[in-house]
Amino acid sequence: MAATQPLIFRKGLDLKDAVAGELAAAYHSGLVDRVRANDYRYDSGRLTLHLAREFGFCYGVDRAVDYAYQARRRFPGQNVFLTGEIIHNPHVNDQLRSAGIRFLTDPGERWEILGAADVVILPAFGVTVSDMARLVSQGCTLVDTTCGSVLNVWKNVVRYAQDGFTAIIHGKVHHEETRATASQALRYPAGRFLVLLDREEAAVVCDFIRHGGDSAAFMERFGHVASPGFDPELDLQRVGCANQTTMLMTESLEIGEMFREAMTSKYGAADLPSHFRAFDTICSATQERQDAVIALLDEHRLHLMLVVGGYNSSNTCNLARICAERVPTFHISDPDCLVSAVEIRHRPVGAPSTTARREALSHDWLPQAGPLTVGLTAGASTPNNIVGQAIERLARFAG
Repeated sequence: MAATQPLIFRKGLDLKDAVAGELAAAYHSGLVDRVRANDYRYDSGRLTLHLAREFGFCYGVDRAVDYAYQARRRFPGQNVFLTGEIIHNPHVNDQLRSAGIRFLTDPGERWEILGAADVVILPAFGVTVSDMARLVSQGCTLVDTTCGSVLNVWKNVVRYAQDGFTAIIHGKVHHEETRATASQALRYPAGRFLVLLDREEAAVVCDFIRHGGDSAAFMERFGHVASPGFDPELDLQRVGCANQTTMLMTESLEIGEMFREAMTSKYGAADLPSHFRAFDTICSATQERQDAVIALLDEHRLHLMLVVGGYNSSNTCNLARICAERVPTFHISDPDCLVSAVEIRHRPVGAPSTTARREALSHDWLPQAGPLTVGLTAGASTPNNIVGQAIERLARFAG
């Protein structure tokens, strides 16, 4: 007798109205609403604050959090789990824990005990093919909040694998989304992947495509970010570009162009379609937030920029990178990082991912005299109440 397929919710649980008040109480900010209504400007004493016109929760994040609250309401007598952080924001994840949702990444939680009586929420980043198969085989009820932009990347990576193209993924190899995307390439026997962090790594790979080289040395450098059995001599003959949706848009596009040029140099323009593919897999919300912060920097002369969001949030870190090229910038995870008018705790912009959660303590960050103009934006996983609290705290310290 065939095993019963588990119940999988992908379009909500028909309780959106029932949890709307709870979500508003947890994440809404009246102050942010007023700043928006005032042309994204806030004035208090000597402080003028300009808020980016696109910031904070994107549609995919808002949907994921909404589904999590619906799941807790729909299954009050059952264990409800998350495979890991639903999004990269500590405040939101702590709120979900407080609501009784258990995280399988927390100490003491075990995947192997899950069964048909348990409900498991899949985060906005998605999960790997093997993790999905495991949960299905264990019969869990699943609430799938995987972002539509991520699913779009997966479709392209699967097409690459079907046609024998290696997926070149611009992303962070330890990020949940990138791991899930890479796993899609292995659904077909010909599927291969290679994850590249930045232009520097892409340049090394493109040089190998053009000129060849020592395969052993190549694998010593890239073996940990490549699919099992990867052979650069064979697996770089046909490539297709993809990306983690929260990476820096300009860098993803530049890496794609680097590979286009390398394959054209190697095989000629006439044969390029047989060796190179690229699709636009940039998340629109990520692009809108990056475009908005660039516009903010272009329009206003700022003393400094505050970027609010989780330290392990890729899209937030990239917003900070953009700002730091133009103005002194502080990436803070929550309003409490604004310790005083003299001290601030923050993630150093550009810090390597291995130190992503470490904070620095800086002094004399806030000019103490004269008019003060500050810009503020927030990553796509930062709720409005955190943004509003940061504005209030800044205004208090500015005097």
